Amino acid sequence: MTTPPTIDVHAHVLLPQIEALVDGLPGHAEAKALDARRNGPDALKVNGPMIGERIARLTDPTVRLAAMDAQDVDVQLVSPSPSHYHYWADEETAEKVYRLANEATAAHCSAAPDRLRGIGLVPLQHPEQGVHALDHALEQGLSGVEISSHAPGRELSDPAYEPLWARAQETGAIVFLHPFGCTLDERLDQWYLSNSVGQPTENAVALSHLIFSGVLDRHPGLRLIAAHGGGYLPTHIGRADHAWRARPDARTCRETPSSYLGRLYFDSLVHDPYVLRELVRVAGADRVLLGSDFPFDMGADDPLGALRAARLSHADFDAVRGGNAAALLRLRPRKD
Repeated sequence: MTTPPTIDVHAHVLLPQIEALVDGLPGHAEAKALDARRNGPDALKVNGPMIGERIARLTDPTVRLAAMDAQDVDVQLVSPSPSHYHYWADEETAEKVYRLANEATAAHCSAAPDRLRGIGLVPLQHPEQGVHALDHALEQGLSGVEISSHAPGRELSDPAYEPLWARAQETGAIVFLHPFGCTLDERLDQWYLSNSVGQPTENAVALSHLIFSGVLDRHPGLRLIAAHGGGYLPTHIGRADHAWRARPDARTCRETPSSYLGRLYFDSLVHDPYVLRELVRVAGADRVLLGSDFPFDMGADDPLGALRAARLSHADFDAVRGGNAAALLRLRPRKD
């Protein structure tokens, strides 16, 4: 008898060499100041010690594997910390960042290739580099790339990204949508609203751009995973459907917005068993993947426990636990 491995598709690696690369470059100080304004001083006081406590899990494969064993996780899909996007960087620096991120992530995962799969980065601020960055990631043996919800002055609906979507579909690469920062800025600079409200908002906005602009119509085979359960969109998709039916300016995609949920993938990190059940209902059990945001404090220390709390059927539980991700990553089932 064989069963799929337990696969966590939302796990991060910290790459200090990237921060060393960009430190002191023109634009870096301004980007850090913007991030500070968006998060607020109280959040910044917490962030440093929080990361410091987790640095070994973020950088040392041996420590990572031991933590995975403690969680009963067999495989992680490892992505660079979103703090490494650096979408402020010029073209030359952006190329250095994505190459270093791709190569360093691949090196980290090479410590245990049967348990660690990686994805790289694409500089969304320079769409003309998108295909090159994706191809470079695949050349390193990575499974795809990670992107934020937007770049300065560009939404994911921007036609400049069409070559990236086309190449991702052609190669079967995974695109992991993970926001960093929120354009609501100082409105969310208290009580860590920048993350608790900002992240699900950014997910919902980015996915709406992909749906309503027709990106998913033009690229139906795009293998896109939305972090944080897709944010607010899946559980409030009825309002988008109503707008599509009621208003001609919203009827820009071929089908109702809710129909596109079954073309996307979502991680399970929603922090509420009832929301997770609803996500499985609206997207389909075959479209939800186990995700923990390892090892950050806004993640799930016990992702399997969080999944069990949703009380899914046995078949749906196994699909989310690892069956769906195993198919997506083309992994073989394990023998019991």
